[in-house]
Amino acid sequence: MFCFQCQETAKNTGCTVRGVCGKDEDTANIQDLLIYATKGLSEVANKSENVADEVYDRVCNNLFTTITNANFNEEYILKAVKDTINLKDSLAANLDESDLSDIAKYSSDDDEELRRKAIEVGVLNIVNEDKRSLSELVTYGLKGMAAYNRHANVLGYRDSEVDEFITYALEAITKDMDVTSLIDLVIKTGEHGVKAMALLDKANTSSYGNPEITEVDYSAGDKPGILISGHDLHDMKALLEQSKDSGVEIYTHSEMLPANYYPEFKKYDHFHGNYGNSWWSQNEEFEKFNGPILMTTNCIVPMKKNNTYKDRMFTTGNAGYPGVKHITPDENGNKDFSEIIELAKKTKAPTNLEDTKVVGGFAHNQVLALADKVIEEIKAGNIKKFVVMGGCDGRFKERSYYTDFAKALPEDYIILTAGCAKYRYNKLGLGDINGIPRVLDAGQCNDSYSLVQIALALKDAFELDDINDLPIEYNIAWYEQKAVIVLLALLSLGVKNIHLGPTLPAFLSETVVDFLVENFNIAPNTTVEEDLAEMTK
Repeated sequence: MFCFQCQETAKNTGCTVRGVCGKDEDTANIQDLLIYATKGLSEVANKSENVADEVYDRVCNNLFTTITNANFNEEYILKAVKDTINLKDSLAANLDESDLSDIAKYSSDDDEELRRKAIEVGVLNIVNEDKRSLSELVTYGLKGMAAYNRHANVLGYRDSEVDEFITYALEAITKDMDVTSLIDLVIKTGEHGVKAMALLDKANTSSYGNPEITEVDYSAGDKPGILISGHDLHDMKALLEQSKDSGVEIYTHSEMLPANYYPEFKKYDHFHGNYGNSWWSQNEEFEKFNGPILMTTNCIVPMKKNNTYKDRMFTTGNAGYPGVKHITPDENGNKDFSEIIELAKKTKAPTNLEDTKVVGGFAHNQVLALADKVIEEIKAGNIKKFVVMGGCDGRFKERSYYTDFAKALPEDYIILTAGCAKYRYNKLGLGDINGIPRVLDAGQCNDSYSLVQIALALKDAFELDDINDLPIEYNIAWYEQKAVIVLLALLSLGVKNIHLGPTLPAFLSETVVDFLVENFNIAPNTTVEEDLAEMTK
């Protein structure tokens, strides 16, 4: 086992025995094999004509499944490997085998052979450290892109350029590319990441309306509830619809919080609000919720041995956990949540954690509706700068840096955020600037496109040639691979001077870091005082 794809990787070097995330060695190896098999399928797809959406769906599902904290179920992942190989073999039957690489030719349905092969195909097989670094940077960017793409796909939205680029890039990194070509592929990954983000934004807003400024209730009600976590708004809609006459209330958790901002979901009277905080606090919060929990995507924390909620936790989509019931769609893609709803009716109401209300809903459509007022406040000198503090939260103590940084910002600075990083500062009560809140929450990490759109709109409004001339600073927290594609998207747009933390990715070699510093002036977090001095010049 060797895994260094997340920010919490052991000693910021790599997990070699067990993942800090909780992933064991066997599961880690099978995930490596799933990526290997997906590269083989991608090569075959690239050489084939009239490729069905099923192939691109499988590629994206596989990438999504291996995102940190998404799926801990080794049997689920092993089955995905076999399904991928079978699909690849079926597609390859129309090709000349002599044109295929060894990766594309590999085939087996024997569990022992697959487990043996899994040990051989890890990331350390690329011996050159710089090529390995860049290849993994592309891979992790593709994982984040695939997650965004799949969310759009289930809502009926596709972009063939995104689908085809993902398979192209997965095959490309199996070749012996030089460093210059790999760097070019990194930037192209960012460019297509922007396309995937735009597609998901269109899918979500077309399906559920544009997010609105909303005050979200964090307190618990007196009725039984179902807690839904993760990112999948399609699952959110289905759960709300199926439970609307059940006497059960629906609560969001962690990254599902922004569902509260969509007008389509507000129509449901039994949509109570949000319960709890960031993903890493779920062990304690799930215990106190009392009702069933539905995990729709990543951000699962392994359960403690004495937990009381395993029997009332469910997974769906790309999420999975050993011993937890998994909800699968029928042949028409519909999911039946009746078992969860019936279980909820037999449970107690959630234990109240806090009596708090938090305002969010500042996606690009809402912020741009306020554009004239924002520009007026900037020109008047009342707003000096925006600070993009999007990205991920995590368990490590150094994440308190982001709370301290937000507290220390001058009162004429406004925070733009998306992702669970907001849980570090969205309850600080930082006030407003003439009615404009100093924390503008655009939504999930999936909604990071809003931050890009806001920046580009301000660039046009001030008639600037360079996006870096805007009064915007970037202090981004990362944890997993969706944050990687956000970073690559920003780089592809030419954004520079990004502070990244709480540590630089372990998968970046010294040479690659030097390249990013020289060309984009990326810098690691230092101390709140030093970073503030730099960003408030």
